[in-house]
Amino acid sequence: MANRTTQKSPRVTKARVRKGDTVIVVAGREKGKVGKVLHVNPGDSRVTVEKLNMIKRHTKPSQKVRQGGIVEREAPLHISNVMLYVQALEQPSRVAIKTLEDGRRVRVLQKSPEDVVDRV
Repeated sequence: MANRTTQKSPRVTKARVRKGDTVIVVAGREKGKVGKVLHVNPGDSRVTVEKLNMIKRHTKPSQKVRQGGIVEREAPLHISNVMLYVQALEQPSRVAIKTLEDGRRVRVLQKSPEDVVDRV
């Protein structure tokens, strides 16, 4: 059997959005909608947001899915199309990484730098 050529994986970017964060969609069909991040895929630079970008999948019955039919589920969005949503200000904000005096790295909001999102 012939050797397969391996493709280089694209450069993985550090995602500043994490699972569980509340984000707002800033571009595309779902623009302006707010939701919670369910899954982050930094390799593809994509995030899945709860109840946003819904698609319909036509599934056949199988061992795993007894009932076939049309299933609605979330499709991933590109990470550049979402921003962290600040509920106190009710607007989106970019995220910066700040190093504290004790050496910990934390995520802070650009709109209000004193607010620490969480540790990195």
